[in-house]
Amino acid sequence: MRILILGGGVGGQVAANELRRRLSPEHRVTLIERDTRHAFAPSFLWVMTGDRQPQHVTRNVRELVRPGVEVITAEIRRIDVANRRVETGHESLAYDYLVVALGAELALDAIPGLASAAHTFYTLDGAARLRTALDGVGGGTVAVVVSALPYKCPGAPHEAAMLLADFFRRRRRRHTVDVHLFTPEPQPMPVAGPVLGEAVQQMLARRRIGFHPSHKLTAVNPDTRELLFDGKPPVKYDLLAAIPPHRSPALVRDAGLANESGWIPVDRQTLATRHEHVYAIGDITAVAVPGRWRPDVPLMLPKAGVFAHAEALVVARRIAAEIAGVAATDTFCGDGFCMLEAGEDLAGVAFGDFFAEPSPRVEVRSIGKAWHLGKVLFEWWWLAPWGIRRRALKATLTIGSRIYGIPTTF
Repeated sequence: MRILILGGGVGGQVAANELRRRLSPEHRVTLIERDTRHAFAPSFLWVMTGDRQPQHVTRNVRELVRPGVEVITAEIRRIDVANRRVETGHESLAYDYLVVALGAELALDAIPGLASAAHTFYTLDGAARLRTALDGVGGGTVAVVVSALPYKCPGAPHEAAMLLADFFRRRRRRHTVDVHLFTPEPQPMPVAGPVLGEAVQQMLARRRIGFHPSHKLTAVNPDTRELLFDGKPPVKYDLLAAIPPHRSPALVRDAGLANESGWIPVDRQTLATRHEHVYAIGDITAVAVPGRWRPDVPLMLPKAGVFAHAEALVVARRIAAEIAGVAATDTFCGDGFCMLEAGEDLAGVAFGDFFAEPSPRVEVRSIGKAWHLGKVLFEWWWLAPWGIRRRALKATLTIGSRIYGIPTTF
């Protein structure tokens, strides 16, 4: 059997490693990724503030997967589900099972003026350029703008605003720099419910960050440095840090895998698509959860690495069970957590059941230094090369999860 995994991000790596662990050597596990180096996205905010350099948060993809995982560095050109083949720029590969973990693409060009006006911390290069730009801000308005929905890592805009406020505080510029966060959502992370939303708003307010919900960005005027919102007055800015619009890769839409929203619909427990032996995990998917944002807008599972990780384990174990000829029993339960960096080496955390009825049930823990340390430890663990160091850090995280009470899955 040959299992092809498309995309070497969080979900792709976890799926490849779990499959290699569970399958005998005669079964091939192949990971296709266009970039030779993996960049750890949760650390981009620390690159933005200068607490990390880009080389600190990247590793060669081959260092992060188990021995026996075949890594192909190539651009994927076409997915042919009818004939069970994937075409790259170099070859055509047949598969028995396919795991699509291609993530979401950023589409700065989707909003007029955004590409030329905005910085972004949603890419490694963008975060590094934003760090340089921050040195030139002596005063005025720094705007963090969620430009469209959905977007990955739903806590990142709020973290960015708080870390930027702390950045200017440490440089004694906070009294001259105003930080504002604009989002089309009615509250922070609405899928997680009003309790978490209120807690995050309080965190922002304590740091004197202006929070502006229900602001849908329609255009940016780089010449006048104005943000234009649907039904709202224009807003002046001096520095713009945007969360760009997201879209699925064109090859996924061309393959007929995506629905009308552009994302791949999957069974929420098994992550199976409507095509036999084809699964999708992570940001590329559309997973409905109980409840509605508005009467006309159903809630969807957030696009976050913690869910991609858990989904990858479920898919890998189900594929391995099918190949072994035994019943596949693993299911994705919708549990997840999020750590929110708040500056001053502090972080908050929330975790919960996103499949709970009648709506997701989320518990918020107090802000503290322990959660920041937990995020640092996770960064170390994720970027450690496979082997002794990785196992040692896994043990450290396991102990930490028991102390702090966060459910952690490896």
